[in-house]
Amino acid sequence: MRLVIAKCSVDYAGRLSAHLPLATRLLMVKSDGSLLVHSDGGSYKPLNWMSPPCSLAVSTPDDLQAEAGITELWTVTHAKTADQLIVSIYEVEHDSAHDLGIDPGLIKDGVEAHLQKLLAEHIHLLGDGHTLVRREYMTAIGPVDILARDAQGASVAVELKRRGDIDGVEQLTRYLELMNRDPHLAPVVGVFAAQQIKPQARTLAEDRGIRCLVLDYDAMRGLDDTASKLF
Repeated sequence: MRLVIAKCSVDYAGRLSAHLPLATRLLMVKSDGSLLVHSDGGSYKPLNWMSPPCSLAVSTPDDLQAEAGITELWTVTHAKTADQLIVSIYEVEHDSAHDLGIDPGLIKDGVEAHLQKLLAEHIHLLGDGHTLVRREYMTAIGPVDILARDAQGASVAVELKRRGDIDGVEQLTRYLELMNRDPHLAPVVGVFAAQQIKPQARTLAEDRGIRCLVLDYDAMRGLDDTASKLF
């Protein structure tokens, strides 16, 4: 992984356009080819990024750009869509490379892992006509817990938590933003599923068009035997 702290501006051109004005930011270039632009805020979510497959080309600015103070141009081009992320470097404060080795991936705690398995087995809990595509659907920024399709064949991405809070909604939002760029998946809708969902997380999810689903862990395991209860 290469970490560069630089004074830069960033432009995204393609199916959408976006501009980040001149400021000091962290640029992360990962071994999978992805590039992420971070500020000193906003938690883990990058301001903009390009996910693989993509290529990075470094070029010298023209005379007009050089007069404006640009010392280097990074052009990141997506191999499939030809979208481009153009980073105009004005001043580099830090530049280092680090070999992180092979990452074993996220290891979920027992309950979350079991919830994922149970929901895959009871995919109808998402709604009538839903079918399972796969568990742990891998994206460039991590695995989505469950990828399913609804009765109309639309893609459904499910993020599972024991206790659903705002961080979980933000995580699912990141996945949805990326997955909806894939023409083979889009449009992708999100479902935030948990044993408990905090009110703030539910409000944020619903504001972003993400459906919330509260899971009964005992019932999914077959322990909620209502027929044997007196009350």
